[in-house]
Amino acid sequence: MASAKVDISYNKISRICTLDDLTVILFPINKLHQKVFLAIFIELKYASDQFLPSFFPLCEKYGFTPRTLETVRSKMRRMGIIDHVCRFNRSCGYREGWVFSNRFSRALVLLSKTTENMRRKKDDLQKRKDYDLFSYF
Repeated sequence: MASAKVDISYNKISRICTLDDLTVILFPINKLHQKVFLAIFIELKYASDQFLPSFFPLCEKYGFTPRTLETVRSKMRRMGIIDHVCRFNRSCGYREGWVFSNRFSRALVLLSKTTENMRRKKDDLQKRKDYDLFSYF
């Protein structure tokens, strides 16, 4: 049985060239969630200043339920793809709504740097710590 969790294998990442490739990786199996993700992403991408005050008009426009919208929206926010800004935010003109976030891309870069650093660190203290990890599992 295929898993519904995000699958970030290097083979899949290297083959991403379009938005639908990314959609299948982030929302495997569930076609409805893929459709909602695409609707949110595309509408936000082409919105004025890449800002949307609300996603709920998308439900009527694309024909999905508010519950499905909230499920996908919350997953996108947890991953750091989108973010909610409040009306007290000067950078968005004191408007409340949704924008793209850089947290997802920054987290992936940080993960890459962290794994590179872990591979390079080879002093004696680190070696003992690494081998001590086995006693915890």
